[in-house]
Amino acid sequence: MATPLSPTDIHPPFAAYSHGMSVPPGQQLVFVSGQLGIDAAGLVLPDCAGQAQVCFDNIAAVLREAGLGLEHVVRINAYVTGREHLPAYMGVRNGLFGAPLPASTLMIVSGFARPELVVEIEAVAAGPMKE
Repeated sequence: MATPLSPTDIHPPFAAYSHGMSVPPGQQLVFVSGQLGIDAAGLVLPDCAGQAQVCFDNIAAVLREAGLGLEHVVRINAYVTGREHLPAYMGVRNGLFGAPLPASTLMIVSGFARPELVVEIEAVAAGPMKE
């Protein structure tokens, strides 16, 4: 299992994340491309929380292909289209991840390819090799 890195000589994280994660030798790494809040049927929910949940569901589906789950996520990069989406995104993220908390970056961007999309999430996971 990955180990969180939280040095005491720097400012603590602003939210529920680790400053870094150390992956032990012999683990597979899975890099998940940015996922948008579009479900398998092409539906886009109208709110950030709903779109964020779909993004994480999509990430979980990709990880399943490698024999991993959200508990193996060591890094999240998330993008939202406005500060007003921060609480909704973080509420979904914080409800899905426990200790050890993944490293995480959240950025505000001007938009995505379709105007109804308000969040995109990419992830890196580390865990045992699929047998």
